[in-house]
Amino acid sequence: MIDFLTQTPTASLYLSAIGGYLLFLLAISAYKSRRINTQDDFMVAGRNVSTLFLAGTLVCTWIGAGSLFGGAGRAFREGFSALWMSAGAWAGIAFCYFLAHRVRKLTQYTVPDIIEMRYTPTARLLATIAIVLAYLTIAGYQFVGAGRLLNLLTGIEPIYGQLLTCGLVILYTALAGMMSIVALDIFNGLLITGGVLVAAPFALRSAGGWSSVVETLPDTHFSVFGSLGLLPALGLFLPTLFLLLGESSMYQKFMSARDGASAKRAVIGMILGVIVIEIALDATAIFGAAIYWNNPDFVSSDGMFQAQATETILLQVARYNLPPLVGVFLAVGAAAIIFSTATTFLLIPSTNIIRDIYQRFVCPEANESNLIRAQRVVVVGLALLAVATSSMFESVLDMALYAYTMVGAAVTPALLGAFLWKRATAAGGTASVTLGISITIIYATLNALGVTDLDYDFIIYPAGGASIAALIIVSLLTPPPPESKWRPFWGGSHAMDD
Repeated sequence: MIDFLTQTPTASLYLSAIGGYLLFLLAISAYKSRRINTQDDFMVAGRNVSTLFLAGTLVCTWIGAGSLFGGAGRAFREGFSALWMSAGAWAGIAFCYFLAHRVRKLTQYTVPDIIEMRYTPTARLLATIAIVLAYLTIAGYQFVGAGRLLNLLTGIEPIYGQLLTCGLVILYTALAGMMSIVALDIFNGLLITGGVLVAAPFALRSAGGWSSVVETLPDTHFSVFGSLGLLPALGLFLPTLFLLLGESSMYQKFMSARDGASAKRAVIGMILGVIVIEIALDATAIFGAAIYWNNPDFVSSDGMFQAQATETILLQVARYNLPPLVGVFLAVGAAAIIFSTATTFLLIPSTNIIRDIYQRFVCPEANESNLIRAQRVVVVGLALLAVATSSMFESVLDMALYAYTMVGAAVTPALLGAFLWKRATAAGGTASVTLGISITIIYATLNALGVTDLDYDFIIYPAGGASIAALIIVSLLTPPPPESKWRPFWGGSHAMDD
């Protein structure tokens, strides 16, 4: 971690603003906790969320430390081609517009609920494992991001910042679950959007204006595919596309909607919000790159940019290159990004474990209060595990691509097959989930053990390809499913026929 710390009079302003914001969130969560009486309340906010609040929480679900650090760091190093990572989400959200109302009509709690309805209990269990592994990774890099933020503002070691954030996130999530997340994500969404939109023009001015940015940075920063080319660009696009299409927190929030129409309208708000925020974040990172392009602190001994250093560019700009109030606004927006995403990505895997393993296989007769109590315990355990496993990866971008591929390869093909292909069979769906999770784990394990040094930009190709092939080939080689299996998923004019 680069030591950018220089104690200035404005440091207390940043800390006071972020601290006040977090105390406000915890107070609202404590208030909402008094309304938690049932599993529906804790897991899906009573299934009574309006379009506006659903759109806000969907935006906050997607905009996290992966964008704030991984995407921004890639934008520093490669320019506007980093938006390929965001574009995968835009395409996925647009596609989900046609599925949102159908998901809501199933009145389930989790994606593995849906997987078992269409396929087998084995597929449900494997999908649960894949989601838990992926979402622990996503929660983990929110904590990494928080550690970097607090290190930049106070100089404390990043690990202590991670643990402090972990404790606050546990408290917020365990108090009221989805009820508190949905209630405050409209506020978080406004903070995030306002922070980056206000900061971008000031960052451009600090960089010397557009002409100075163009003069300082390589021409490839302004090209479609950047300096690396088409395949790495698609290696960013496809994992985010496949993740979004199978994103459990998004589907669980669809299930929180008041009705199917509210879910569809919320998706429109989500895509507009995500496009605006992602473009503003990457543009601000590129303006920051123009400011620090020749700064040796961002370069390693081999002359290449350090991934971890470049991933702090938005925080660096907020702390040292913006007017204090604008910098504070962006820093609080960054805290909102980290906090809102961390809470969601702890709640979803805890829901999966309680709903898809404990309630389904271990203790089907558990009552509502015991289930809520058990889920709160699981939230604590998962949060600590997320912190412990976050050191396995070199950068936030690597963590993001691994997590996105885990869901995108193990869950998305089978999930889309459930809604879009009547011919998808139980064996085909189970084989798809099995190969997707297996290849992703093997790929990451070989890298973690140092056996290979494979680029995470390419992990989607073997894992996703094998999962899709298994779904199609095994389904075609096995007898067609009975109508009772596919009929609940079918509806509208946007699904493919046999």
